[in-house]
Amino acid sequence: MLDVIYGEATDAGRVRSNNEDAVSSFIPRSRQVARSHGWMFALADGVGGSDFGEVASAIAVATLAEEFPQSQEGTSLVALMPRLVQHANSAVHNATLTAERRGSRMASTIVCCALRNDQAVVSHVGDSRCYHVRGGEAKLVTRDHTWVNEQRKMGLISAVEAEGSDARHVLVRCLGPELFISADTATLRIEAGDTIVLCSDGLHGALTDRQIAEFASHPGRTDEEMQEITRRMVAHAVEIDGSDNTTAQVIRIRSVEQVAMYRGRAYKLPSY
Repeated sequence: MLDVIYGEATDAGRVRSNNEDAVSSFIPRSRQVARSHGWMFALADGVGGSDFGEVASAIAVATLAEEFPQSQEGTSLVALMPRLVQHANSAVHNATLTAERRGSRMASTIVCCALRNDQAVVSHVGDSRCYHVRGGEAKLVTRDHTWVNEQRKMGLISAVEAEGSDARHVLVRCLGPELFISADTATLRIEAGDTIVLCSDGLHGALTDRQIAEFASHPGRTDEEMQEITRRMVAHAVEIDGSDNTTAQVIRIRSVEQVAMYRGRAYKLPSY
């Protein structure tokens, strides 16, 4: 059966007085729920400069945590996760229409990961990231929805110019401003020993991919040990930079249950 341990940590940084990052998770409390629904982790970063950024991020992750376990048993994660991101977007957008916040500009990024059997499904909007760490190497799963990244994709600027641009944090896609949003979704085949890292730009802007892989690859056998690994990763990022809120969730895969699909249903593969 799929079994994971995890840690999460956040820090306001050394410049800002408030923390606009937020996290949530759904942890199954039984083997049955682990097989029917799985695990879910979500991280959001309220957009700086907008009103109520911390409210937007809190609404986004709370929506994911509330609605994920309400999904039908065995629902396709590939279909479910972008739908839940859309629900989170609607919740943030609708919050700006209330009497006390009418006219406010609320926005947030989101990156979320659901895990079941031997599969992980990642959906995201904005520049909060997901890394898949295996064999000491971190592979970036998500694509930043930023203006400079779009310019780099079109060949208008180089990777070096994008990294040093003052506009590198300008988002072209985020939760809240529009009623409908399109989330990018990726599917990963996971193995025992893999680690998945979700993080805000305060972390990936301070640490290299190699540094993220090094922290994520530290041995950890319990949730408490993974919590300490995550805390040290965030603390190191704040020490290096600290100009932004910094948050991470680190999920270690201890075992998986390999399955095959037949007519839309998952079947456990026999072990030899």
